[in-house]
Amino acid sequence: MQDVVNPTDYRETPAPGAAGLVCAWSASLPDGAEPFVQRVVPDGCVDLIWWDGEIMVAGPDTGPMPAVMRPGASMVGVRFGPGAAPPVLGVPGDAVRDARVPLRELWGGDADRLAEAVASAGRPEQRRSVLVRGVAGRAAGPVDPMVPVVVSGLARGPVRAVADAVGLSERQLRRRSLAAFGYGPKVLQRVLRFQRGVRLARAGRAAAEAAYEAGFADQAHFAHEVRDLAGAPLRDLL
Repeated sequence: MQDVVNPTDYRETPAPGAAGLVCAWSASLPDGAEPFVQRVVPDGCVDLIWWDGEIMVAGPDTGPMPAVMRPGASMVGVRFGPGAAPPVLGVPGDAVRDARVPLRELWGGDADRLAEAVASAGRPEQRRSVLVRGVAGRAAGPVDPMVPVVVSGLARGPVRAVADAVGLSERQLRRRSLAAFGYGPKVLQRVLRFQRGVRLARAGRAAAEAAYEAGFADQAHFAHEVRDLAGAPLRDLL
């Protein structure tokens, strides 16, 4: 399999002190480089991305969302784990599903002030830190307490069993899941299983082995889901 180099110097770092954040990250494309298209695939997460002087809300996605970087572009972002973003954004997850929304529409002038603070920082690591501090403590309320139970439960069993575990009907679970994750539980389960399979394949597992360990019916099922959710065969995605 041919290796494809990402020229954007993409880097992730931990985001300590900010509940619900998986990481902070940065990317840039040098002047004179060719435009680069990054394939963004569903992961159940929501990102806040500073780019071109403003902060955008990205996701959660249900399919591939190509992102084009132009020469000279620079961006930094923070990534919320599944179910963690709504209390910070102030809207339910399904309000931003498959969307790229200016944070200004949700935070008003606070978003513009944070974007200015990020822009005024010098190096990418400083900009990441400013963005992390800007979202830390912003939550208007706690994350729905069912979130970790649902995420772990959907990795092991059917939706009905998860609903029983959290004491909800399947209809109630769907309503709460849409608000927390942006997806109903069946879609969330698909996305999480897809991500498990891709991680295993990236770690060197054969496709059939990755499919089995991730919970797919077989390798063909895994291949179908990768094409459906990522818009490309597994070998191209890797």
